Amino acid sequence: MTRMIQLALATTRPRRAVPGQGLFDPSITRLRVRLGDLDFYRHVNNGVYLQMMDVARSNFLADLGAFPLLNGRGWYPVVASSTVSYRRSLTLGQRFEISTRLLGWDPRCAYLEQTFTRRGEHVARGVIAGRFLARDGSRVPAPDVIDLLGTHDGPSPELPPEVQAWAEAVGVAHREPA
Repeated sequence: MTRMIQLALATTRPRRAVPGQGLFDPSITRLRVRLGDLDFYRHVNNGVYLQMMDVARSNFLADLGAFPLLNGRGWYPVVASSTVSYRRSLTLGQRFEISTRLLGWDPRCAYLEQTFTRRGEHVARGVIAGRFLARDGSRVPAPDVIDLLGTHDGPSPELPPEVQAWAEAVGVAHREPA
């Protein structure tokens, strides 16, 4: 529940934009493991990682100064698909960082990588396919969001092959009409 409150605050009262933050610059979110994050085995529950990633993605948008622009259009982010690989456990009281960075986009989705580290050690990695919706429920093409942010001219960089393969496997990658 605490992470849901943290997400609500990160979204409704976002941190200040980082001057000069570029679209491909990593956004860093620093957190600490709380009692409510733990499962029966006394390490962070896998579902809590996803909540923490939500907070970090909101901070990524805040760092870009995106919230006023998105709110002005009535657009908001949603997750189309996600996958997380875990390498090490996080336990009560530990401090850690989530680095969020944009990998690229296609006409449907923006693809992000979110990496958890503790004292320089790799803990977990998530890959997210994010979409944007309008208040009326219509889908907003990812390139329209990129254009709105105004921090990049030109096409998306090529996605890493494993991310492209994942996007195709889970059915979120753009498909040309038949």
